Amino acid sequence: MTDWDRMYDCQGDTERVPRLLDQVEREDDAEAWCELRHRLVLEDDWVFPASFAALPRLVRLAGTRGRARELAGAIVRRAGCDHGCEDLLAGCAETISALDGLLDRYLRTRPSDYLPAFRALLGARGQYHWAAVLDDFADDFYPVDCPHCGGETTIAIGGYGRCSAVRDWDLGDVDRRELRPASPEELTGTGRWMYATASRDGEQVLAEGVAHLFGRAECPRCDSVFSIAEEYALANLPSSGDYPSV
Repeated sequence: MTDWDRMYDCQGDTERVPRLLDQVEREDDAEAWCELRHRLVLEDDWVFPASFAALPRLVRLAGTRGRARELAGAIVRRAGCDHGCEDLLAGCAETISALDGLLDRYLRTRPSDYLPAFRALLGARGQYHWAAVLDDFADDFYPVDCPHCGGETTIAIGGYGRCSAVRDWDLGDVDRRELRPASPEELTGTGRWMYATASRDGEQVLAEGVAHLFGRAECPRCDSVFSIAEEYALANLPSSGDYPSV
């Protein structure tokens, strides 16, 4: 039984979220869902005790209510932020496992909102960093520091190109070097799973982007070669949580 007297939302309220959950369970009310999301995931960035308390009920609804699936996914995607609710998150292990299976089945249907669901599944699997930063590789840029000379290098993956370069305010990208994507056989861990899942579901742009992101780049300043994903993850890990290696 949830002790809602302890489960405050973004406004410090302990009563409104359970009432909204009752309302959306009775009817798929758009206004109630909108308020619920605002209270549980503030500015798409912060989660609260009420967020984790609401998760089991959201997951139970997620099989038939798209808004419930999306909101549950948004909560687990932000579960690595500095929320101070580690005990509540740990208590949601079975619920998150159920959400994991639901999201994986949903991705197999090749939905129009594939990327948000893919990122939610990354969150459900504890990959909070990639869940937060992964985009659609249409026009993505990842700034990293070369681990050898320390110089900032811009990694472009998308329509703009798939290259490393030195970004200059006046001159644009200087000395572009083509990225070296990882082959499917070279991928390991999270990168291997991301590539295999996107490929399974026919998301070739996403799969190819992952292969480049988990590949290697040449530093335009010192000509050394380094792992893009390793350097970017090390520089941009969320502030708390258990982060598996790339």
